[in-house]
Amino acid sequence: MWQGTVALRPGRLVYAGQVGDAHRHRHAAVQLVLATEELVWLCDGSGAEWRGRAAVIPSGAEHEIAGGAAGVLAWVDADGALGQALTARVRRTGLPVGSVAAWASAAQPLLDTSLAVGDSASGMVDQVLATLAPAGAPAPVSLHPALRQAIAVLPTMLDQSVRLERLAAAVGISASRLGHLFSDELGLPFRAYVRWARLQRAIDHARLGGTLTEAAHAAGFADSAHLTRVCHEMFGLAPSGLARAVHWHRRRAVSG
Repeated sequence: MWQGTVALRPGRLVYAGQVGDAHRHRHAAVQLVLATEELVWLCDGSGAEWRGRAAVIPSGAEHEIAGGAAGVLAWVDADGALGQALTARVRRTGLPVGSVAAWASAAQPLLDTSLAVGDSASGMVDQVLATLAPAGAPAPVSLHPALRQAIAVLPTMLDQSVRLERLAAAVGISASRLGHLFSDELGLPFRAYVRWARLQRAIDHARLGGTLTEAAHAAGFADSAHLTRVCHEMFGLAPSGLARAVHWHRRRAVSG
């Protein structure tokens, strides 16, 4: 049974707690798996099994997780700088990228690193990403004023189609410049940022008691089936489970 806490921000979802069963699936995000107590069990698309403490599963890789272990799971957008750096780490193992052996090998540095398990789950994932994908993390900067304004305006547009040109006009900057700011300062392409913002809006709406249909429409999805499909594609989990089976930590989307 899934029981724990979740923090969601554009580009990343972090879960900490009891890991439930996740039958064979694949998703669009890169997944980090960290066992904080007993070993976690994974199986890849070929049927190869593994038990261990850390793994990096690239997007599109078929896998299965057996519940029972306590740990931290993180889903990182595959199109962002961090996701690309994590995927590159899996490829550099020289093993088939769809194999559990490659996923475990990619995470090997974590076994030689002292992680602050007492920290928040998001803090632990920050440590992990700094260890595994330092080149993928955008340098700490004070966000460009136009980007900060765009991030503030974007939520008011989520119930409809969000176009980069329209958002750029609202903050007085060219669309090409704003697109570069999303990638350079947030490490996430504009389209990916919007997708994660929609997921956050929908899950927040459902968590507060709205139906999945209401949540989907509030976030700009066509219907509840569309929302459910995107959640499964990104995380391998249903939006209803994300909304109600866990406790949510609210985080600011960005700072600067």
